[in-house]
Amino acid sequence: MKHGKKYTDAVKSYDRSVQYDTAEAMDICVKTGKAKFDETVEAHIKLGVDGRHADQQVRGAIILPNGTGKTVRILAICKEENMDAAKEAGADFVGADEMVQKIQTEGWMDFDVLITTPDMMGLVGRLGKVLGPRGLMPNPKAGTVSPDIGRAVREAKEGKIEYRLDKTNIIHCPIGKISFGAEKLTQNFEALMDAIVKAKPSAAKGQYIRSCALCSTMGPAVKVTTTKFV
Repeated sequence: MKHGKKYTDAVKSYDRSVQYDTAEAMDICVKTGKAKFDETVEAHIKLGVDGRHADQQVRGAIILPNGTGKTVRILAICKEENMDAAKEAGADFVGADEMVQKIQTEGWMDFDVLITTPDMMGLVGRLGKVLGPRGLMPNPKAGTVSPDIGRAVREAKEGKIEYRLDKTNIIHCPIGKISFGAEKLTQNFEALMDAIVKAKPSAAKGQYIRSCALCSTMGPAVKVTTTKFV
């Protein structure tokens, strides 16, 4: 893949073989985010687990201290008695059977997060084949299945993110926007890392956090030393 001049110049501005401490890595990441739009900064964390085994899964959710900088469109599927709470909390779309049917028959997907209550999972479960591949299936560990739907919606609006392993045992997570600046991004990153460390499965053996890198949407990856998180 051929990269543009901005990317090439960014790569030359630091040593890609070095593992930087968090603050310095974040500073490099912010300085190399030169796109004309407000780039998202992502953390990519390689873990020493085998996600194929249920007892080594790493998954959870956390509210980032400074939010994500992203406007999240929320669909709340709940019973009528919970609809007002979902709306008041800021849900963009609220409904029940009609919303499930809209997704099934019209392929409607104009939302970023689906939040529901435990008593509606039988209905929402019908959407598994549609939502699953997109990472939108509600899950209690992610905080998207909750008896308190108002609270769940508010947390999602405030910047709650889900972290989970991909097939290569890497967690990919957005931690904010370039415009946040290095300090706020560092706070978000360290909150995420603390949550991942606390979520270490008891079955995990050897080095838990293998490697970590930060990058902006259009920028190169910057390696971060994981010593302080081990």
